[in-house]
Amino acid sequence: MPVKSNEGITLLGKNTEYIQYYSPDLLESLPRAYGRDEIDIKPDNLPFSGFDLWTGFELSWLNPRGKPIVAIAEFIIPATSSNLIESKSFKLYLNSFNQSKFDTPDHVSAALKKDLSQAANGQVSVKIYPHLNHYPLLTTSLPGECIDHLDIQIDDYDFNPQYLSDATSGDYVYESLSSNLLKSNCLVTNQPDWGSVVIKYKGNRIDREKLLRYLISFRMHNEFHEQCVERIFNDINHYCRPDKLTVFARYTRRGGLDINPFRSNFEETPEVPRLIRQ
Repeated sequence: MPVKSNEGITLLGKNTEYIQYYSPDLLESLPRAYGRDEIDIKPDNLPFSGFDLWTGFELSWLNPRGKPIVAIAEFIIPATSSNLIESKSFKLYLNSFNQSKFDTPDHVSAALKKDLSQAANGQVSVKIYPHLNHYPLLTTSLPGECIDHLDIQIDDYDFNPQYLSDATSGDYVYESLSSNLLKSNCLVTNQPDWGSVVIKYKGNRIDREKLLRYLISFRMHNEFHEQCVERIFNDINHYCRPDKLTVFARYTRRGGLDINPFRSNFEETPEVPRLIRQ
């Protein structure tokens, strides 16, 4: 089902022509308020700071002599921006650079910053690695202790934040927990979104089995990546009441893009390697 944007219906779910020439009008915006209203997050009083880190693995353009240049790009969209960018339109937009000539990588970067900032209604930062130079391509494990080894039986896959109810003990800890079992479904296409998540907190110890059950309960849940991470942050904050909390998810890339939301009430940047699940 198509989703309404400020300009009408998005391209999602339609047979779409792949434009080969620079076309910033392909970008579609979706209000962040659409998902935040459901969990009572107010845009003028966010309980966190953060950003969405997108990695573009299939960026290419032509130099002035028509020779193709390939690159990897990282985009940071602030959580304070009014809009998130619909992912299919983002892919189509990046594809439109393929047969377009740019004098230098800096010119490409400037165009990306301008267009994406306008779409997000916030200042987007861009870093390009032309020729893939200097981009760390090694995949490393998540920081913190992985809780996926817990031997638990699961019979219910409906989303249920009540798993976090009474999930804390009197022990006060500062720890990082991780899981590779986060899976949700796209709100519009119902395509599966596979992710890894790091939860770093300072407060009463969170029961790991209850936390894992909660994360697994996203398995049939339909929501965008950014909304899922904000929901995780909000639910842990509400039920477990830690003094400090960070939630950072890395999702498997699809169509050349990955989306990696970071939300925290005490950190500015995540202590997480670039590539987790590819």
